[in-house]
Amino acid sequence: MLTLRRGEQLRARLNAACRRYLSVKAEPKAVTVADAEYTAEPEYPVIRDLSYKSRKLQTAAEWHEQIRQLPTVEEKMIKVNMPRYYGYKVVDLNDTKIPYNALPLTQHYTRTVLEELPTPQAKTEDKKDDLDATVKMARDDIIEALEYAHDVYKHQLQLMATPPDAVKREQQLTQIIVELVNRSALQVLSADYGHLNEVEIDYNPRHEAFWAVGGVDPPKNVVKSKEGRPWQKDDAHDSCDRLVQYTGQPYLALRHRHQLPTWKSPEESENLTLAQQLPRFKIDARTLGYSTKYQHAVNVPGYWPSANAPNFGMLSFQSRAHLQLRPKSCGERDDLEALHALAIQSSYAWLLAQANYHGFNTYNELTYPWNTQTVITNGREWSFYEYQLNTLLVHGAYVDTNPRVNFCRGTAPQPLYAEISTEGKCVDFNDNTLRQLLELYIRAPSIRRTADELLPYMGGPALRRAADYENAEQREFLEHTFKHLASKRPRHLELPEVYMWEKIYKIDNKTRALEARRRFFERDINPWRRTLDQHDKVYVPKAERPGGRKNREGRFKKTYYP
Repeated sequence: MLTLRRGEQLRARLNAACRRYLSVKAEPKAVTVADAEYTAEPEYPVIRDLSYKSRKLQTAAEWHEQIRQLPTVEEKMIKVNMPRYYGYKVVDLNDTKIPYNALPLTQHYTRTVLEELPTPQAKTEDKKDDLDATVKMARDDIIEALEYAHDVYKHQLQLMATPPDAVKREQQLTQIIVELVNRSALQVLSADYGHLNEVEIDYNPRHEAFWAVGGVDPPKNVVKSKEGRPWQKDDAHDSCDRLVQYTGQPYLALRHRHQLPTWKSPEESENLTLAQQLPRFKIDARTLGYSTKYQHAVNVPGYWPSANAPNFGMLSFQSRAHLQLRPKSCGERDDLEALHALAIQSSYAWLLAQANYHGFNTYNELTYPWNTQTVITNGREWSFYEYQLNTLLVHGAYVDTNPRVNFCRGTAPQPLYAEISTEGKCVDFNDNTLRQLLELYIRAPSIRRTADELLPYMGGPALRRAADYENAEQREFLEHTFKHLASKRPRHLELPEVYMWEKIYKIDNKTRALEARRRFFERDINPWRRTLDQHDKVYVPKAERPGGRKNREGRFKKTYYP
């Protein structure tokens, strides 16, 4: 009875509470425009083009955006290499070979406007400037350095059992001259120009850069492949992208903590009419004599990424010894264009590699210009160039629609001296050439930018390099993968090969029908389509597993591919 009475009391209290709750009227919720079923203006979903070509362009744009969103330099470079385990097929540009008529190709591949400057004349008495005193002070030291360099190399040749060829001999002599001239110039100018005290010098640095170029005619195998597919037949002859890899090794390079001032305004840099007037080299680069190779995308400006290092190139000295290998039939004009082409290629590649360490690449546009200076010399003849990098977007439709252009201006070769006499003395020293050389050193890097402005595509102040990750395993994985790609070491297993007997008896002639189909071409496997993360993971022994010996989930090390 007591239990029943207690239950009735609780039921009554519950009913009273429900009546009180229902009697309270809830305030009506304000209806906003966003929550309304109808809006004042009709809102339609985006209508996308579902054709095959448009879907491929959309996929590429999403991949480019994924690269931009990655927080560190190493992850961006790994992401660029993700589609190919064995590397890309690239056009091999280098500083040891400039074929005939290479300037139009170079201007197309780098989107560069060339401005040839006239050779400066000797200054008269009424036109002398403040640099005359510096030239007079440095003149004797430079002449002494030239004479000493020839004496040193003459002594080295006597010690060699086998004398080198003409190209190697020029490179060795020029290396000594450039190092001594650079040291003399820094000693003379450092007292009056403080920025030279902060310069970092790299001897024989490794300069490499990777980028994509659009507006090139497709090869025959691509045309034939597209013509055999109904959904690609109409686009078979459309221009395609070519991947380019530059490799160079200058005599020395100077770097500074700040950027050089620009010499082209933003209005001059964005000129679609000027961009459309650039040369277009649509045929295959191999027709000029360039070769192709397979390798991973590599961007190396001569140093490893660091937040506090001098990350901006100020001056580099390039070799012109390869001109001795060019036929005399090329003529003097083409030899001059070869020097211009080398200056454009080396300057563009060096600045691109530096920009890559700041989060930019061939698929993500620059947010501010980059400048550098280049000298091409053999010790006696000197050419001086300035380069301004305004854009990196040269692939796909950007080759026709991108209004930005890059600029390069330079001079013809000028003699620093006529010869070294039999007594070892410098004959007919040219003060005008020395003046131009010293002007490159005197030009002070004056542009300073905030960290957010320098690194707009990075992960923020706390995450810009792989070393900033707190997870030690992730940090080591990204560092190891990035350096392995940059070292260009071959893969553990080489690319599968089709042997000649297989080509004859299995591919061309189906004569082994009863043999087991185990080879990759018999199983419709394209080894070039293998991605970077398609490999066996590293096995973790039972004693080293974090979850104990019976933790089967930790049998393999984790991978941290972007």
